[in-house]
Amino acid sequence: MTESEFLDLADSTLSRVETCFDNLNDQDVVDVECKRNGNVLEIEFIANGSKIIVNSQAPLQEMWMAARSGGFHYKRVGDEWRNTRDDSEFFATLSDIATQQGGAPVKLG
Repeated sequence: MTESEFLDLADSTLSRVETCFDNLNDQDVVDVECKRNGNVLEIEFIANGSKIIVNSQAPLQEMWMAARSGGFHYKRVGDEWRNTRDDSEFFATLSDIATQQGGAPVKLG
């Protein structure tokens, strides 16, 4: 994947995550506030102040996620972002983490 292709894909992934959380907030599933600054998306859960940070790492062509439960790195495999340690899928892990930190069932995709 070229750097340009990665940057486009990373940007669309961050936009997709932000849109998903904005929709969940609008539907009163979970109270969150998303702030995006370039390649960094901060998702704050209003009830407890906890955060999930998602950002792209262009030199490594990875997406990174930081949460209470730890830090995770994802590489593109086919049409999915896959964890470099346990092969879990990005949106499935993000859903699980958001459910834990947000206190309500969250399903992103």
